[in-house]
Amino acid sequence: MDNSKQAFRDYLLLEKHYSLHTVNGYGKDLLFFETYIKNEFEQEDLVAVNYAQVRSWIVTLVDAGISNSSVNRKIASLKSYYKFLLKTKQIDISPLLKHKALKSPKKIQIPFSEKEVDLVLNQIQYKDGFEGIRDKLIIDLFYTTGIRRSELINLLLSNVNISSGAIKVVGKRNKERIIPLLPILENQIRLYLSERANIEQIKDKEFFFLTAKGIKLNDSFVYRIINHYFSHVSEKVKKSPHILRHTFATHLLNNGADINSVKELLGHSSLASTQVYTHSSLAELKKVYEKAHPRNQK
Repeated sequence: MDNSKQAFRDYLLLEKHYSLHTVNGYGKDLLFFETYIKNEFEQEDLVAVNYAQVRSWIVTLVDAGISNSSVNRKIASLKSYYKFLLKTKQIDISPLLKHKALKSPKKIQIPFSEKEVDLVLNQIQYKDGFEGIRDKLIIDLFYTTGIRRSELINLLLSNVNISSGAIKVVGKRNKERIIPLLPILENQIRLYLSERANIEQIKDKEFFFLTAKGIKLNDSFVYRIINHYFSHVSEKVKKSPHILRHTFATHLLNNGADINSVKELLGHSSLASTQVYTHSSLAELKKVYEKAHPRNQK
């Protein structure tokens, strides 16, 4: 890895505080682009790339059947790299300055129903001991707080305050927010902490959630937990932590929560980000509307 790309990687990890998973993804995208530039244009230096070359790569990706959303993600990696080169004064202008993202069809995320969540939290048999208690708490915390997977994984032991009934999480762009805890979680947290204290060797002591071996959780570990338990009660194609976050927002909106309050709980910087969760609540609203409006009573 040349000095420029290594410096970029360090910048993402140490200054932007991106996860290792995200940083590795950026690195792969850069490597694919660099290989293309070398093969197609016999050019070694990414610093000297122009937009025509980037555009050529985009056409190649689209022709290969790669979806617009995947192409946009790869270009986002390039954009970040060239922004870094601008920031460190290695270039004067980004070759992607005037690039516009490809249009992607919006995928509707289908949330779990209240019945499905209730079945997972109240009917399913969990393992005895630490792992079962932890798994149930993870599911309940996702559903009652709407936190992101990365926020749950990186939740610090010191940032869980039972007495004040709140947790402090670090979200995107290192932005902190306080999320209230429902009283129903207090006993679960105490029980989990009691079991956690019995782990013989804890390597990652500062983190709230741990494996039975005392180490911090990772993305795939948390995904498997959600997928495993919801597979017992739901036939939905996607059963992931993000769907639980989506479910949290949808159920709040369905039950009359103010969208601005939901925005704050989710940690969104703009209302537009929260509005993607409103499609399901619109279905509920339509039922109420059709039932209540005088024009529909005749």
